[in-house]
Order: sequence, then structure tokens, then C-alpha cells
Amino acid sequence: MSPMTNPLNELRTLASRAENRRTETGIPRVAMVQGEIPEHLLAAVYDPMINLILQGSKSMTIADRTLRYDPATYFVMSIELPAVGQVNPGPDGEPYLAVSLTLDPIALTTLLADLPKPAEQHEKEAGFSVAAVTPDLMDAWVRMLRLMARPEEIAALAPVYEREILYRVLQGPHGWMLRDIAAPDSAMARVNLAIQHIRRDFAEPIRVDALAQLASMSVSAFHRHFKAVTALSPLQYQKRVRLLQARTLMVANARNVTHAAFEVGYESATQFSRDYARVFGLPPARDAARIIGETRGA
Repeated sequence: MSPMTNPLNELRTLASRAENRRTETGIPRVAMVQGEIPEHLLAAVYDPMINLILQGSKSMTIADRTLRYDPATYFVMSIELPAVGQVNPGPDGEPYLAVSLTLDPIALTTLLADLPKPAEQHEKEAGFSVAAVTPDLMDAWVRMLRLMARPEEIAALAPVYEREILYRVLQGPHGWMLRDIAAPDSAMARVNLAIQHIRRDFAEPIRVDALAQLASMSVSAFHRHFKAVTALSPLQYQKRVRLLQARTLMVANARNVTHAAFEVGYESATQFSRDYARVFGLPPARDAARIIGETRGA
């Protein structure tokens, strides 16, 4: 029997009351999800997080890169990225099940201040990756989720377990990603400044030279580092954010195609429709109608 079989089963039991959408646990920054998730909800700008798969599998596509993760693997996303996800049940039909911890910059920075700096340097820059979970990391997650049944202990113990989860990830193969995003002078942290600017003003035209200046880089270095971290160019990143926001406006706020296009910063509804179909596979009006029909039929 694998040493992680029992902890994994316990985590599945603890998370079994999750719904097919982000379900809060009562523990700060910790959420869970179960079952078949509507496709349009899996296309989003994802917050920085650690996501542990308990059952079934999930794939995440960012630009032209797709990562798959299965039970007892975890997904680390250190910056906000527009991605398209897909979840699948297990081989025997058991529902997809996962738990996540949204990254808190203060908790991460405080922890790093108490740790020695690693001696080795790395060459990697991507802001997202997948790794196998370790027994120590699994154990920390079990203790965290047990707090759902003991809410009076959350205030005292959840920060301790969160710190341990972060520490275990920092020890793993992708710990450098957390170190880089918390280090103000790293390329990833400086690219993140530009990402925050794009996210905040996504409907406004962007100037790559201004973003490069914000990141304290030359234009060529900024382009290179931005693409390495996000798998997208700055303009492609902005376009994905605009299209995702427009999709939300049409589905949740009943905006028509033209209004949604102009609201997210497009000057041409025709260009918007072309870009939208390229990313989502259908023209915007048909895609929105499909999603609304599936939601009402659910």
C-alpha cells in the first residue's frame, strides 16, 4: 500500500461535501471543488494558487502549453494567468475532486524571511507547473482540512498549517517559483508588476515600452521574460483578459456582442468576433447562447 493512500482517502472524505464550483471551507484562502464543472467557468484568469488533485484529473492550457495533473499531484500558479481548464472523472467514474490554497503574498514573504536563501540558482521562469505531492505535504493538507470540523481552532491553527504547506512547496521542485514571485528584484516579480497593470486597465490600449519601463527592463528583455513567465506576449495576455471578460459580460450580464466588445476595449466588433472565435471555437453570440442554454438546462 502506498504511504499516501490513507491520507489521500481521508482528504477525499474531508472534501466530499464540495460542490461543482468553488466551495469555501471556512478556512481563509482554502477552497474545494467536486464533480463536473461548467466549461465556461474553467476558462478564466486564475489567481496565484496551489491546487491539489484528489480524484479524477485536470488539464490546464495556457497559450499553446497544456499541463495535465492526476491524483496526488499539485498545480502551482505563481502569477495571474488566463487559462482554459478541463476536468475529467476518474477511471471508475468517481467525480473530479480538488482542494486549493490561494497564495497570500504576506504569508509567503514572512515565511521566506525566516528561511536561509538557497545556494543554487535556476534558469527557469515559467509561472506555472505541476509536481508530485510528497507525504509531508499531504499530511499538512490533511491537518488543514480537518479544521473544517473544528472551526473554533481555525484562527489559531490555519496560519500554522498554511505556513507548512507553503514550506513544503518551497522544498519541492517548483519552490523557486514562490521564491521568485516574493523577491522584488526577480524577473518574475517585475513581470508581475506589468501583469497587475494590464489586469487593472485591460480595456485601455497598452504601450509595451511603458510596461517595460514599469518592470525596469529594456523592451527586448521585457518581451523575453514576459513570454517565458506567461507563455504569451503582453498584447496576447491583454487580448485573453479582454475576451474572458467579454464572455462574462455576455453570459452573466446579457450584453450583446457589440456592447461587450466595446466595453472591454475593442474598437471593432468584427475584429472582436474574429479573435473570440479563434480562442473559444465559436462566434461570440453562438458561444454565449450555448453557455446560457447549458446553464439553464443544468
